[in-house]
Formats: sequence, structure tokens, C-alpha cells
Amino acid sequence: MLAAIRGIVGSTEIALSVLSVMELEHGIWRAKDLVRANRRRQFLEDLIGNVPVYPITTELARKAGRIDAEQQERGICIAFQDLLIGVSALELGYAVGTANLRHFRMIPGLNVVPL
Repeated sequence: MLAAIRGIVGSTEIALSVLSVMELEHGIWRAKDLVRANRRRQFLEDLIGNVPVYPITTELARKAGRIDAEQQERGICIAFQDLLIGVSALELGYAVGTANLRHFRMIPGLNVVPL
């Protein structure tokens, strides 16, 4: 899958939010069978072994809180994990590559790449 993502984004640097690691780990534990769980675990291990993983900092949390308040004032509710992932990308100068376009496109200024 990482090769497929690189095929879409080209030479653009790929990184992860620690929240994406959490979501992928969640998927491992929700797998319907051991084969699927092992395949997912191997993917996650390969991924975190090959791309930087960024933490959520106090500054990112504060910016996310501000954006969340501003968007909710407009009647827009962004899923918590997606908000933090998106704000992390925004602050670190990354785009977000995702199949979940709806949530990430609600974050002002964030470049979203469909995967």
C-alpha cells in the first residue's frame, strides 16, 4: 500500500500523525481473523519503520481547539481524530492523503489529496 501511495503523491514526503497509528492499531484489533490481523500489523510495522510519525503537541492541540470552535460556530463538526490529524498536517506543511475527503476538506487551508 505504501508503494501505491507513493505512486499517487510522487516524491512528496510521507509522514503520519500518531493518531493515524492509533487508528491503524485499532484496525488490527478489530480484524475478523488472525490472517487479516497479521497482515494489518505487518503493514503498520512497515509504515512506522519507513515514515516519520509526528506527535500531538500542545501548540497543535491549541490550534485544533481554535479551529474546532470556529467551525462549530459555523455549524461544521469535524471528527476529533481527523481534526487533530489535519491540523498536524497543516502546521507541519503536509497535505493529507485520504479516502475520507469529507472531514478533512472542512479544515480551512488544508490541502487534501484523494487516495
